[in-house]
This record gives sequence, C-alpha cells and structure tokens, in this order.
Amino acid sequence: MKLKEIDRTAMQAWSPAQQHPIYLATGTSAQQLDATFSTSASLEIFELDLSDPSLDMKSCATFSSSHRYHKLIWGPHSMNSGERVSGVLIAGGENGNVILYDPAKVIAGDAEVVIAQKDKHTGPVRALDVNMFQTNLVASGANESEIYIWDLNNFATPMTPGVKTQPLEDISCIAWNRQVQHILASASPSGRTTVWDLRKNEPIIKVSDHNNRMHCSGLAWHPDVATQMVLASEDDRLPVIQMWDLRFASSPLRVLENHTRGILAIAWSMADSELLLSCGKDAKILCSNPNTGEVLYELPTNTQWCFDIQWCPRNPAVLSAASFDGRISIYSIMGGSTDGLRQKQVDQLSSSFGNLDPFGTGQSLPPLQLPQQTAPQSIVLPLKKPPKWIRRPVGASFSFGGKLVTFENAKSQQQPGIEQQQQQRHHVYVSQVVTEEEFLARSNQLQEAVQSEGFVSYCQRKIDMAQADFEKNVWAFLKVNFEEDSRVKYLELLGYRKDDVRKKVNMPGSCACRVKDHKQEAEVAGSAKTTFNISVSGDVDGLITQTLLTGNFESAVDLCLHDNRMADAIILAIAGGQELLSRTQEKYFAKMQSKITRLITAVVTKNWKEIVQSCDLQNWREALAAVLTYARPDEFAALCDLLGNRLESEGDSLLQTQACLCYICAGNVEKLVACWTKARDGNSPLSLQDLIEKVVILRKAVQLTQAVDPNAVGALLAEKMSQYANLLASQGSIAAALTFLPTNTNQPNIMLLRDRLCRAQGEVPVGQEVLKAPYERQPVPKGQAGPVAGQMQGPQAPAQQYYQQVNAFQQSGRDVVLCFLSVPGPQNGWNDPPALNRAAKKKKVPDNFLPPVPITSPIMNPLADPQSQMQQPLGPAPATGTPSFQPPHLPVGQPVLQGGYPAAPQPLGPCIMPPAASKPSTEGAPGAPIGNAIQHVQALPTEKITKKPIPEEHLILKTTFEALIQRCLLSASDPQTKRKLDDANKRLEFLYDKLREQTLSPTIISGLHNIVKSIETRNYQEGLNIHTHIVSTSNFSETSAFMPVLKVVLTQANKLGV
Repeated sequence: MKLKEIDRTAMQAWSPAQQHPIYLATGTSAQQLDATFSTSASLEIFELDLSDPSLDMKSCATFSSSHRYHKLIWGPHSMNSGERVSGVLIAGGENGNVILYDPAKVIAGDAEVVIAQKDKHTGPVRALDVNMFQTNLVASGANESEIYIWDLNNFATPMTPGVKTQPLEDISCIAWNRQVQHILASASPSGRTTVWDLRKNEPIIKVSDHNNRMHCSGLAWHPDVATQMVLASEDDRLPVIQMWDLRFASSPLRVLENHTRGILAIAWSMADSELLLSCGKDAKILCSNPNTGEVLYELPTNTQWCFDIQWCPRNPAVLSAASFDGRISIYSIMGGSTDGLRQKQVDQLSSSFGNLDPFGTGQSLPPLQLPQQTAPQSIVLPLKKPPKWIRRPVGASFSFGGKLVTFENAKSQQQPGIEQQQQQRHHVYVSQVVTEEEFLARSNQLQEAVQSEGFVSYCQRKIDMAQADFEKNVWAFLKVNFEEDSRVKYLELLGYRKDDVRKKVNMPGSCACRVKDHKQEAEVAGSAKTTFNISVSGDVDGLITQTLLTGNFESAVDLCLHDNRMADAIILAIAGGQELLSRTQEKYFAKMQSKITRLITAVVTKNWKEIVQSCDLQNWREALAAVLTYARPDEFAALCDLLGNRLESEGDSLLQTQACLCYICAGNVEKLVACWTKARDGNSPLSLQDLIEKVVILRKAVQLTQAVDPNAVGALLAEKMSQYANLLASQGSIAAALTFLPTNTNQPNIMLLRDRLCRAQGEVPVGQEVLKAPYERQPVPKGQAGPVAGQMQGPQAPAQQYYQQVNAFQQSGRDVVLCFLSVPGPQNGWNDPPALNRAAKKKKVPDNFLPPVPITSPIMNPLADPQSQMQQPLGPAPATGTPSFQPPHLPVGQPVLQGGYPAAPQPLGPCIMPPAASKPSTEGAPGAPIGNAIQHVQALPTEKITKKPIPEEHLILKTTFEALIQRCLLSASDPQTKRKLDDANKRLEFLYDKLREQTLSPTIISGLHNIVKSIETRNYQEGLNIHTHIVSTSNFSETSAFMPVLKVVLTQANKLGV
C-alpha cells in the first residue's frame, strides 16, 4: 500500500537504522530529464512522518548541487546519538566523483555541506556500498573494472581489492558480505560476478551464467548465509533472479522467474531473509521468497518502470521505489486502505479547474463527487504470511502507565556438536512509551512553578511566549492576582490608568480648564456685589424664598424641580438631610435623560448590579472597570460572575471567550473551566494542558486572597483533573498524576484511577483491603535465578526514538530475572527507571488493626502537619545497606546479562504522598487539607515506632541546616520571619527522615552536600543556584517535601546576612 510520494526524478537513500526520525535523501538522477528539460541538480532530505495521513512528505532541506548522481547511500559513520541528524551521505557522480556530504549541515542550511570529494574514477560511479562491520569503509565501482575501497577517516588515498579483472568492463553493482567483513562482490552488465578477499587482496571466485545472456542489474548477499547471493538480469530474454551458493558455484542454486521482462533493481530485507524485492520493465514490484520462489506480495503500482528500490533500515515494513515518471513512492508491505490516494487524485482534479467558469455557464464547478456504487475495493491486503519480525512467538501489549511489554523470537546461539541443555531464553522488554514530549515538558514546568511558588515569573514567561492577544490577556490577568493593588492593575489592563485620565482632564483647552475660568469669573463678580434683594413676590422665586424662610426644604425642592432648576434642587436637598437628598436624586434621575445618566445613577446609588445587567455587552470592559473601581469586596465576585454569565450566553464567540477574564477577576475556577471548555476546548493533550495551567494558577491565587476550602472541586473541574491525571499516567508520570487527582470526590472513575495509580507505584491505597489474586505467586528459586544486566560498553541508541527501554525480563520455564535498560531520552523525573531495592519482610498486622483513613492527596503541593504524618502507620522500609544500582545505557533489543543481583518484590504500603508545607492559608496547594481536615490515626498498640539514626556521612546536613536556622532566628526581628523559620525547622524533618531511610538519589545527596559547603563559606547565592539545579533535574516526588522550605531558609539567611 502506498504511504507517501515525492515528485522527483532522483536517486534515493534511507537514513541508517540508528537514525530517528527517519529521513529519505534524494539526489537528482543522472542521464534522466524531467518534462521541463531542466539541467539543474539538487540534494534534498525528506522526513517520513507516518502519523500524517496525507501522501506528501515534509521537505527538511534542499541543497543546490553542481552534480547529478548515479548512486546515493547514507552511511552510519560517525553517528552520534546526541544529535538529531548524523552519519554521512555518499554520492557517486557522473564524472568519476565520489562526494561526501554532511546531512546535519544540509538540514541546518549551511553553505558548506561537502565533507570531501575525489574524482579518481574513470566514468560515472554507478556502484557504492558501506561495510556494515567497519562503517568507515566504502566500496565504489565505475568504468574499466575500477573498484576502490575508501576509508572515510583517510579519504585522500583509496585502496584497491586487487588487480583489475579482464577484460575491462563497467562495474554496475558492488556489495559487502553481510556475515564476513572482508568479503566483497562486484558485478558487471555482462553477467560476470567477482568475489574479492580483501585480506588476500585478490579475487577468490568468479560466478558467470553459462548462457551468457545474464545482463546483471542487481547484486545482493544473503542476510544470514555468508556464501549465498542473488543476481538479477536486465535482459528481456532472461528476466530472472538467480540465487547462487559459492560452495557449489557451477550453476545457480535457484532461479526465480516471476517477472516477464528484464529486472532493473533488487533489494534483500535485512530483517527477514525470506523477503526479496524486485522491480522490472513489466512495471511490477514483487516481494518474493528467494528460498521457494513464491511471490508473497505484489505492490499496487502504475504503468511506469521503477529503476531503484530500497528497504527502510529502521522500519522493516516500509520500502521506497523510484520510477522513470519522476516520482518516488513509499510503500508498506503490511497492507491498508487506498482511500487517501483516491481522494488526493480527486482533489487534484478539482483544484486544476479552481473556481473558474470553464464552460461559460455563469456558475462555478461543483465539487467532484465519486459515485459510491462504482467505487472499487479500497483495502490492500498484506503479505500472504507474516514477516519474521511479527512471526510467532512474538507479541506486544500496552499496560497501564504507558508501559509497552514486548517479546520476540530470539536467534538460537547453539554451537554445532553441543546439545542444548536448557530451554532457549527469551527476552521480555518492558518499555516506557512517551508520545507527548511537549506535554510532559510543560507539565514539568508547571509543577516546578508550584513547587518553587514562582507564580509571577511563570505567568510572565507565558505572556512572553503567547502568540495570540487573548492568551496574553488571560495570563496578564492571572499574574495580577499575585501582585499588590490587584484592582488597580486590572483597571490598567482594561486600559484605564488614573494618571492618564488626570492628564487628559488637565490638558489646555479641556472642559476642566474652562470650568476653572468660569469659577474665577464668578469669584470676581461675587466680590463686586455687596448687597442683594430678598424677593417674596408671588412668582416661583418668591415662593421658594418663603419656603426657605420658613425652613420647608421639601417644598422648596419641589418648586425647583417643577421649574426645572435641578442644581438648586440638589443643593437645597443636601441642606435638607439624607432622606430628602435621596428622594431628590431619584426624581432628578427619572427626569434627566443623557448618555451618562445611568452611569451617574449607579455611582450615586451604588446599584452596580443594574449596570452589569443592562449595559451593552460591547462595553463589557467599561462595566468591568466600574465594578473594579466601586464594588464592595463582598459583592465584587458576584458582579464579575454576572457579567461573565452575560458574555458567555451571547452568540458572539469573541465575547464568549472574554467571559474568562471576568471569571479570573472573580476567582471562580469552576466557571472558568466551563467557559474555557465551551469556547476553546480541544481534544489534544496540549489543549488540556493549557486549561490545567490556568486552573492551577488561579486556584493558587484564590487560596492566597480568599478564605475558601482548597479541597472544593466542582464536578467539571474534577472531570478535567482526572483526564489530566489519566494523560500523565499514560505517559508514565505516575507520581505527578497522583498529585493532580482530585481528593474529595466519590466519583467511581476517579476512585478507580487513584487505586490504579497507587498500585502502579507498588503501594496499596490507604483504607482499602488487599485484593487476593486468583493465583499464588511463585517465588523465584535462588539457584535458578539468572543474572541482572550490568554495565555494557557499546553504541548507544539514538536519543529521539519512539519509546524508552526501561527494563527487561529473561524467562526460562518459570524462572524470571529482572534487568534494567535505559537509553537516552527526555530526562523527566517521573520517567526515570524504578530503583532496585530489597524490601524487608512485612510486619505482621494484628487482627484488631483498623486501616487508617485515606489521606487526601492534594493537587501539586501536598500539605500536612509533620506530627500527624509521624503518626501514620508506615509501610515496610527498605533494608539498609541496599546496594545502589545505576541502569546502564544499552541499545534497544541487545540486553547483556551479567552480575548477580536477584530481583526483589516491591514493598506494599499505604499510598502516602510526601507533605510539602504546613501553612494552608497562604502557601497551600489547591485541594490541600486545612486545619483539622487531616484525621490523626492512632498508632499501632502492639509496637512502638522509632526513628533510625541518620547515617554518619549525612549527619552534617542536619547540623548545618539547624545551626543556620538558629543564626537566622537570633538575627531576625520580624515575628513573621521567625514563624517561617520555625516552620522550616519542623518541615526539614521530612528531609532527615529520607536520610534515615536512605531513599534519596545520589544526585540529590551530592547537591545537598554542595549546599552545605556554600553555607559554610557564607555564599548563600551559590547555595540558591545549587538548589535551583537540584529542583530542575531531580524527581518531583522526591524533593517536594523539603526543597521549598530549604529555599526559604537560604533566602532568609542571604537577606539577614548571618
């Protein structure tokens, strides 16, 4: 089935098997012209992305070349697992050139991409091959029987395998033996094939067809049998593939006659020696079994010939074929559907007309519709039998936590003459599959921000990274929650600065300046008059005078209102008392109608609910600004929610998204989740990450500013949090998933997920009975236990690959041996391989023992009182003196077993998250318990829990930190600072407990000792830098209990200068 295609007339070369992602290099083919008769040439690199359903391949780089190519190969020489692209591209040119290119520089777009080139050959270089044992050795063949062996480490002077064969002829094919590194074969179009021994520097055998019609176009060695090879004939009179065995080279061992015309290229699969590809002038691409001659698969192709065909070294089911119609096609032998190809052809046909009116009908062409009743069968069947890499006994299965368990049919290493005493051992690999690297990286950044309480800097980074203006506004609003005068900052974000308004009012020529001028004129006029007349006539002025003289303010106000003298009425009402003023204001507002009357009404009457309910939603910013300026604290959140509800209920999608800003001002997390889900929600993990980032930051802000229950989680938020925890767990981040899971909910799916997460960590959830399995575990006999993988020297697997190898099992009968493998990959703390610990025997629990109540697992930053934690029943601690075990770096699929550590079962104990803070009011995390929310569990009556001593080499950590806290307490004068230091002194007990149990990794221990050295030299800034390095590179679950308080101590010491 076709997967991809590239419109190029070019030679092709796959990237080596060690390279990930997979690349395909193409170089303009020599002696071929496209329809434009272009004479330019280029070298291009494409990336194979099978997750993209389209047929187009992504072009990574293009290099304009002065050469056209007869042959192109990609060798693994100098491959570096730390680089994204490596190896070397080797090209055979038209004029005897052998050119070396650096693919990394080609992709980077550098101008100088040629490593070296030589034109020592005569005529075009049509044959190239790399020695798979010594990747620095490259063989090349050209005209006049020229064969050179090039050393890539010393490219200047090539070697020859021996004296040129006679008569002189072209070398069309060349190939290194797949089993013996010093054997090389070359073939010519005449049909003669020569096998060279480089140790003897001479040919050792020549193979030739007796009928002299064998025009050799292809040569390939057997992947497994050193003495067997296949030759392909280009002659239409003899379109065969001959299989030869050099042990009896008088005639072919087998002849494959599946093609009807000459064969142009062949390729033998390195993953399965029963798969041989061939393409010929009959426009067929066949996959045959060379041992039986049976055609296992015929690729669906067009009517054009293919001149080059190659297997993908990394993905054994993928192959590529270059055809004379200027197209390189990527196929899979595993079958599939051709609907994508048919749809592309339809789209191309429709787009060729565009939206024009080609027939002058006055109407554009409608979309082309394929008749459904005549649609051919779109399913392409795979091979007739499974290939070797998925042939039984092999298997793969995903398990909870993103684990992939695989086993394969390993080759037997039985030596001749020696009977196999034991059953063949099979390797079982347990791998951690990571498919969302960006998601995990952003989740890690969020956890670090919560752990270090660097919310302002985190929000600022998000503002700087945001592309859309709305995203910047959301993070700016969230950032304001952690700053002083948040309401003033909100107003500034809405575009209202008090200083700017004051400048506008005081500008020359403004209304305010004219008012001041009138005031000065009035003062001058007032000073000129010395006497005035009190009129008591029968007109309105006289009546008002009479009511004022008698003290009847209410009647005076009514007369002024009747005469439309509003200013006089308001002034008199002020003198008449608050009740009269209120009635007068109501009459005034009912009578006056202007653009700002309703706003003035709200300001005077403090009725902001009316403004929020009745304002035009296009002025939502002004309404929110008024609420921010005037609303009382007890009504502020409700008014913001009301405005957000109106915006959310509108049909305008832009206004619906702006409702999120109102909910952020109100601190309404549940409404924010609902609004964001409705307006911006998507199905991708990154969309969920966007939401969780905002929710976690807003919950932290609400806990700092409002007296709310941090455990309160709504139904929708609980659902999103459980989805997020499930996604983290699927990527192998079990510990982080537990911290995000809601704690105070009884939803069955969340309780089930929490149970699975705890059990995935080898722990039993608190308050739940251990379920008895329907089978009994069989212990591994010590005498039969195999070794565990030790250190191995060898090439490392590439860093960017589909999954990380974590550990492997070896199984023989019922014997199981645990071994750990690790390859370079994204260094996330929760993806680290599990440590190998021996657990002490579990203590016997008395019959009357009641299981403790569940300890709530807070989101991000667990809280608990250290004393209450000490009263929790502890699970069995690992035995002291456990030897540390560092997982070796091994290539995938090549475990080497040595050493002798027996496997140990994981200890079972309650799922207790490490506490990290003791002040839920200000420093707590969303979902953390407050006050007496944690129920103290009575200690076991039958035994007393005693703490182990801290190891002697780590005792300096305790003494140094306690001495530093005491010095800070003596120098501090602020009661709040002293409370922080006292709290830090208590919470550092969690660090000392981990030192007693020896559960900290060597990296963290080393970093803590470096912090102690910086404390001894009074260089606290260096200590803070070391602290930051430890937090960013270590496992989050290991350090969350004590690293935040250690930072507080170092910061206070630096501030006090002790």
